Amino acid sequence: MTDNNEKPDIVVIMTDQQRYDTINALGAHHVDTPNLDRLAKRGVNFSQCHVTAPSCVPCRASLFTGYYPHSNGVHANGQAWNKTWVSRLQESGYQTVNIGKMHTIPYDAPAGFDERYVVENKDRFLEGRYYFDEWDKALAAHGVKKQQREEYRKRDDYRERLGAFPWELPEELHSDVFVGRMTRWWLQSKPVEKPLFMVVGFPGPHPPYDPTPEYIERYMDRDIPLPEVTEEDLANLPPVFTEKRHHDVEVDHDSVAWSLEPTREQLHRMRAYYCANVEMIDREVGQILDTLEARGRLDNTIIVFASDHGDCLGDHGLSQKWAPYDEVTRVPLIISAPGRFAEGRDVDELVQLFDLGPTILEWAGLTPDPSFEAESLNPALVGEEFEGRSHVFCEQGGDVNLTGAEYLTMVRSATHKLVHFKGLSCGQLFDLVNDPGEKRNLWDKPEAASKKQEMLDVMREWLIDTSVRTRAARRRAVDTGPMNHPGMQLDTP
Repeated sequence: MTDNNEKPDIVVIMTDQQRYDTINALGAHHVDTPNLDRLAKRGVNFSQCHVTAPSCVPCRASLFTGYYPHSNGVHANGQAWNKTWVSRLQESGYQTVNIGKMHTIPYDAPAGFDERYVVENKDRFLEGRYYFDEWDKALAAHGVKKQQREEYRKRDDYRERLGAFPWELPEELHSDVFVGRMTRWWLQSKPVEKPLFMVVGFPGPHPPYDPTPEYIERYMDRDIPLPEVTEEDLANLPPVFTEKRHHDVEVDHDSVAWSLEPTREQLHRMRAYYCANVEMIDREVGQILDTLEARGRLDNTIIVFASDHGDCLGDHGLSQKWAPYDEVTRVPLIISAPGRFAEGRDVDELVQLFDLGPTILEWAGLTPDPSFEAESLNPALVGEEFEGRSHVFCEQGGDVNLTGAEYLTMVRSATHKLVHFKGLSCGQLFDLVNDPGEKRNLWDKPEAASKKQEMLDVMREWLIDTSVRTRAARRRAVDTGPMNHPGMQLDTP
């Protein structure tokens, strides 16, 4: 363990539901992101980072525990988790602070943080509706009512908007602006007494897609890539996702009333609002970076930028997440510390978002738990030989949004992807080299039978290996009582 004076400050900035293809420096030239570009040019970009779960809660529980969903017991949104490896940083002398969204259940669990300023989902109609976070309190203090489903439903064009609504309250009360300003307030107000570990969680661009009018104007006339979905594509969807399409029309999750046949105008507006929200967050990130620099410790600060998963935004005819296409599983991951890691590099090997856990612990001079399924990224960061992962995995338990399957599991290599639905004969197999858009499902094709079996074998061996690897941690959880081991949660509600 290193001396506190040598430990770096660590700032993790996370968005919610941001696709990889939304950062200008990474190829998304239809989005203006000068501050994220600044991070990418001064950092290391992991171009093939995939999440371990295609929805918020299980992905974040996996990230902050170091275990896959099937190991830590958090398979779907709404399931309890609150013990994290952050407590080890706290015990080692770090000041641990969370501002914004982290999505622990319960929302305000300490989770290893000395201070938490919680800002949760923008629209909590079905879950946590009467939990009043810092943003709720600020809105109430200004005498205004949150823009949310109950209000949006009063609009004549509600079902035409696909979740895209302008933010009509004061800009400073927008959830992402609020989180950015609160972060800067904390950094400007708190004296520097300990090394800092800070997690900043922006609620956007998760729906409702609600940028301010100023930013909407920048994108409504812009040429934005739109999904190209044919009748053949829809006919080839597995029944699980066909059911999801219909479910999302009937139930307006997060103020998104989906359409089975959205017009080009509707899709353009939805994506324009989404991109506008990304640029709003980019501005806040830039101001946080400026505040960190003014604080005088930027030279000894490691900055991480990532998101918890992406959003189909109409790709494959689907809304939001839960389906493990690359638009959902592949997320931005940029790590910037120019004095520590050579800048302006791309790491193209496969990695998983939860690999951040052991990576961060090592920055603090700590040894990760040997039972972690997450793997350190530090060899890649310091320029050592790095093979990455041969396969990445993603899991999702059935929940209110995924009604057609009890459980799905994805395995992806650099060349192929397989999706398995528990108890069902249907599935998905894609040749990512010849079909990067994941449109031609080879699951039932005789010529792909050997590759299908190979990927199923990889999945089986992974499940066996992880069961053995985590047995000591699971035994500790049983011996010490549920939730007492930082990083393990076994009693799923």
